[in-house]
Amino acid sequence: MHILFRRLLVCLLWLWLPVSQAADSGWLRAADNQHASVRLRAQTQDSGETRLLLDVALEKGWKTYWRSPGEGGIAPAIAWEKPLAVTWRWPTPQRFEVAGISTQGYHGNVSFPMTIAGAPPVLKGVLTLSTCSNVCILTDYPFSLDMSTPAGDRFSYDFTRAMGTLPRPDGLTSQLSASYAPGTLTVTAVRSAGWPQPSLFFDSMEDVDFGRPTFSVTGDTLTATVPVSDSWGDAAPDLSGKRVSLVLADSGQAQESTVTPGTGSPAAGVSLGWALLMALAGGLILNVMPCVLPVLAMKLGSLVQTRTAERGAVRRQFLASVSGIVASFLALALMMTLLRLGNQALGWGIQFQNPWFIGVMALVMVLFSASLLGFFELRLSSGASTFLATRGGSGLMGHFWQGAFATLLATPCTAPFLGTAVSVALVAPLPLLWGIFLAMGIGMSLPWLLIVARPGLALRLPRPGRWMNVVRIVLGLMMLGSSLWLISLLTAHIGRGPVLGLMAALAALLWLATLWRYRWRTALRAGALALVIAAAAGAVSWPDGSETSRDRVNWRPLSEQAIADALANHQRVFVDVTADWCVTCKANKYNVLLRDDVQDALSEPDVVALRGDWSRPSETISRFLTARGSAAVPFNQIYGPGLPQGRVLPALLSREEVMTTLSDAKGK
Repeated sequence: MHILFRRLLVCLLWLWLPVSQAADSGWLRAADNQHASVRLRAQTQDSGETRLLLDVALEKGWKTYWRSPGEGGIAPAIAWEKPLAVTWRWPTPQRFEVAGISTQGYHGNVSFPMTIAGAPPVLKGVLTLSTCSNVCILTDYPFSLDMSTPAGDRFSYDFTRAMGTLPRPDGLTSQLSASYAPGTLTVTAVRSAGWPQPSLFFDSMEDVDFGRPTFSVTGDTLTATVPVSDSWGDAAPDLSGKRVSLVLADSGQAQESTVTPGTGSPAAGVSLGWALLMALAGGLILNVMPCVLPVLAMKLGSLVQTRTAERGAVRRQFLASVSGIVASFLALALMMTLLRLGNQALGWGIQFQNPWFIGVMALVMVLFSASLLGFFELRLSSGASTFLATRGGSGLMGHFWQGAFATLLATPCTAPFLGTAVSVALVAPLPLLWGIFLAMGIGMSLPWLLIVARPGLALRLPRPGRWMNVVRIVLGLMMLGSSLWLISLLTAHIGRGPVLGLMAALAALLWLATLWRYRWRTALRAGALALVIAAAAGAVSWPDGSETSRDRVNWRPLSEQAIADALANHQRVFVDVTADWCVTCKANKYNVLLRDDVQDALSEPDVVALRGDWSRPSETISRFLTARGSAAVPFNQIYGPGLPQGRVLPALLSREEVMTTLSDAKGK
C-alpha cells in the first residue's frame, strides 16, 4: 500500500512539473532523504544517439549500490515514462562488509554514463535510489529533461570522465581462468605488474550468492577463492561450464570479463575437517615412503642400543623425536607463511630447488653414513653435535634432530592425501595453513607416539651380538645411497661433469677411510660395492641416462597455450609436472609412464604429451600449478574432447587410471 501511494504521488508530480525544462535537472533532493543528491543531464549527438549522465552525491557514511548489490541492497533504476533502448554503464564498484554481509556499491560521488537510442524530445522518468548507512532509505526522484535545451558546456567533459571510470574489456590481465568445486569458485589471473591491491566483483546469478573473496598472490599470479552458496545459504548449484560475469580491479585499473569455470581440483572444495584428516593420513604414510626410510633405519640403529634401557628412557627418546618432527613441520609452515607474505612461489618440497640446501643435506647424510660404517663417532660437544647427534649421543637433542631430519627428507615425497592437504593449506587463511601443517606433523609422529605409549615394543629386540655390526653396515650403505641420490640432484644446478667429480671424490675418500680402518681386503670389497652403488644411483637419478632409450614419447614444453592449441585441434593432452628431487615422480615414471602400453598410448597421433620440470624454480610451472589449486609434484592431468576442463590424476599413478582417463578424454 505504501509503494502504491508513492507511485500515485509520483504521477501527480509529473503533472505538476513544467512541460518544458532544460536538459539538466539540477541537483534534486527528497524531503525524506537529506543524505543524497542526484542530477541528470542529457545531450543528443549528431548521430542521433543521446548521452545521459546521472550524478549521485552521498554524504559521508552513506552508500548506494552497483548493478549487482551482493548479499543486500537494491541497484539504482529508472522507470521511464515510455519504453526506451537505454544502455546503463556502471563504474568499478567497491566492497562493503557490514555485520558479515558483503555488498558491492559506491560511496561519496559517483557518475553513471548512459546512452539512449532514439530518445524523445522530452525525457521523463523516475529514478529509484537506495542509500544505506545504519539504515537504508529507498527514494524516488522524478525528472523531466527538455532535449531542445543544451545541458551545459561541461557535459562532454564530465561524460568522458565518467566513461573513464568504467572497467575495460581487456588490458589488466594476460591470462584469466576459473575452476569450480562444490561451494568454492577459484579465479586465477596473471598480470605482469603484479597485484598490490586486488579486488573482485561478481554479477548476480539465479540462486547463487558469491561471498567475499580471499586472495593469494604468487609472483604475477593472483588466485581468488570465493565461497559460493544459494540464496538460502545452502549448497550452490554447479557452476562448471556456466558463464560467470565479473569485474577484476587493481590500483585504479579494472577489467570486465566473462569466464566459464571448469571442474576444479579436489583441493578446491575440501572442507576443513577433510583437509585435517588428509593431513594426518598423508603424514602417517610418509613413514613408509622411500625418502624417510634412511632415517627410520637410523632410528632402528639407535633402538638396537636400548634393549637394556628403562621404559621411561625409551619414552623420553621417542618424545624428543616426535618434538623434532612437529617442530620441523611448524618451521615449514613458517617458511610457507613468509614466502606467501613475500609473494613468492609456494610448494611442497621447494627447498630442494636450492643447491645449497641439497649440498648441506648431502653432507649430513655422508657424515651419518661414515659414522654408521664405523669411520668415526659423532660425539661432538659443540653446537654441531646437537645438529648431527645420532645413536652415539646420550642426550635427548640427538633424538630431536633425528625427527627433524626425517621431516626434511620426507619433503621430496608426495604421499597419497598429502598433496591435497598441502594444496588446501597453501591457499587457505594462515591459521588454517598452520593447522594443516601441524596435523601433518602429528600424522607422521603417530608410529613414534605408539612407542611412547607402549615403550615395551622398543625393548623386544634381539640380544646384542655380532649381527649388530651387519645391521650397522647395512644402515650405513642405505645412508650412502641416499647421499649419492642427493648429490645427483645438483646436476640441474652445476652440470653432470662436476657432479660426477664430486661422487668420484667422495668414493675416493670413503675408500681411503675404509683402507685406514679395515685394511686392504675389506677396502677392495668396499670399493667394488661402492662402484656398483654409484652406477645404480646414477642410472636412477639422471633423466638423460638409461631411461632415455626406453622413453619413446615426444615430450613438449608445458604451457597453457599448448593445451589450448591441442584442444582447439580436438587432440588429447597428457600433462606431467615432475622434478628430479621428487621420489614419487621417479616411482610414477618407472612403474607407469615407461611401461610399453602406456608409452604406446602417449605416442598416439592425437595425444600431445607436455612435461614441466620443477627441479629448479620456474614461474611458469608455479603459475600452472597455482591455477589448478596444486602445490606439489608429481602433478598429472589429462585433457581432451571428452574432458575439456581436464581431469587431475592421483599423486601415485596407476596404469589402469592413466589408460582409462586417456580413453575418457577421447570422447564420442
